[in-house]
Amino acid sequence: MNWFSRALTSSIGKKIVMALTGLFLISFLVVHAAINAMIFIDDRGATFTHWAHFMATNPIIRTLEIVLVLGFLFHIAQGLLLWKQNRTARGAVRYHVVTPPQQSRWYSRSMTLLGTLILLFLVIHTSNFWIPNRKHQFMTGEELPLYQMILVTFQNPVEVIIYLLGCFSLFWHLLHGFQSSFQSLGLKHAKYDKLIVVSGVVFSVVISLLFAMMPVSVYFHWLG
Repeated sequence: MNWFSRALTSSIGKKIVMALTGLFLISFLVVHAAINAMIFIDDRGATFTHWAHFMATNPIIRTLEIVLVLGFLFHIAQGLLLWKQNRTARGAVRYHVVTPPQQSRWYSRSMTLLGTLILLFLVIHTSNFWIPNRKHQFMTGEELPLYQMILVTFQNPVEVIIYLLGCFSLFWHLLHGFQSSFQSLGLKHAKYDKLIVVSGVVFSVVISLLFAMMPVSVYFHWLG
């Protein structure tokens, strides 16, 4: 097991773990965005409530929630370790002016900051919905009316702004993370590099817009 431990703690190993956990979390975003999109169906939240109930009561989904939390923790931990490793490596030249490589984008150099903003957003998001619902479900065996909670929460402009900032951070984090995950796993190739780039851009835009449109639509009374 020593070789496995060394592999995970090496620079390449950390990047691979970041890539794998990142792709796993991307799959969660697809499911979460799809459930959220049900709120736009004009049936006063019936379809959204049905699928929210399924996600809250299905034993397989509930088990995967544990895996999801572990995935977040591993992703965050590896991100911080890579940031610390890169910072240490630059220690000798910390006080020199360093010009970023010409192809380096600002968001690729700001993944730690963007990840931190997303983490803060997740704390607020789960505190608004997921944690109260699971706590209520554990204590009473019943679920909270999430659809009504959403309608109330997003009448607060501060909440809407927080969510939009979270979606903004998520967009840039995904834009770099989607492509870099394939690169870290050695899956980039000249034949389909363009496809990966385009897919990453489309995915980042669609997912971020889906999440952002929910609070905006509620606030401006476009639904409910």
